[in-house]
Amino acid sequence: MNSQQQIIKKINEYSKSKIPFFLFVDFEMQKPALYTVEELNENKILVSFPTYTNAEDKDSNSSIELKVQNTEVNEYRNAYDIVWQHLQYGNSYLTNLTGKTNIDSNHSLPQIFAAAKSLYKIQYKEEWVCFSPECFIKIKNGEISSFPMKGTIDASVPNAMQTLMDDKKEIAEHYTIVDLIRNDLSLVATNVTVEKFRYIDSVKSNHRTLLQASSEIKGRLPEGYQQQLGDILFALLPAGSISGAPKAKTVEIIQQAESEKRGYYTGVSFYFDGASVDSCVLIRFVEHLDNKWFYRSGGGITINSEMEKEFQELLDKIYVPIY
Repeated sequence: MNSQQQIIKKINEYSKSKIPFFLFVDFEMQKPALYTVEELNENKILVSFPTYTNAEDKDSNSSIELKVQNTEVNEYRNAYDIVWQHLQYGNSYLTNLTGKTNIDSNHSLPQIFAAAKSLYKIQYKEEWVCFSPECFIKIKNGEISSFPMKGTIDASVPNAMQTLMDDKKEIAEHYTIVDLIRNDLSLVATNVTVEKFRYIDSVKSNHRTLLQASSEIKGRLPEGYQQQLGDILFALLPAGSISGAPKAKTVEIIQQAESEKRGYYTGVSFYFDGASVDSCVLIRFVEHLDNKWFYRSGGGITINSEMEKEFQELLDKIYVPIY
């Protein structure tokens, strides 16, 4: 039995026994990590979710700056060209392409974690901090909901909201992801419907405000789903909003185009409180590796994309939200 099978079995046991837990799953699903809430502190993991936190409410430095050291535009261009070729062949309709930008910061991971203001925050040991605005799925009273986020624009752009809502590339991208997530939820649920389509949220950072488009999709889980919760969660991975469509082939394209594994970046963190599930996609991600700092970001590429604009979106997403 491999580690994924062992963790699925353990999740099913926890769910049946109503034992709260946190689950962290990397994008490649090769190193999932499961902790009871009591095990978080001893493993130096801090979390702040809407209904649970083990982090102290500390005064934070809202002036934290992340300085870009190396944008690696040529590396991104090479990856983009690989994706673009597959899009031309029709192997993918939407591919989420990401990059790793070398940054500099005079603040520690705990300081960045404390300063960031986000719906979901995680400091994972001394390895990375995530301040994600994107919920993946929620489960409550037998209902499963997903909230794919696709489409971003700088709020300072004239008529930014209307520009985002009218952008043909963004519209096509959002339709594709909503359809993908609807199909994914149909693997585990019935009566899957789109409850809200392309509503706008704003996210403030220390140097700009971004507008982001999201949708809400719901379905009904079968009776007794608690006994198979682990199977349900893993059946939905990787998250469609940070992979693409069709998912299986697009994941292959991502592995070809990107120069290294994503690891926990663009993975998912789940919280089970003994009855309900909340979760987030691990985006807005600062990594501390080999005494170097990196910010991971990206966006969806379609046949209507332009490399320069997509690379700029990647850079625009390098921020710490401080609203």
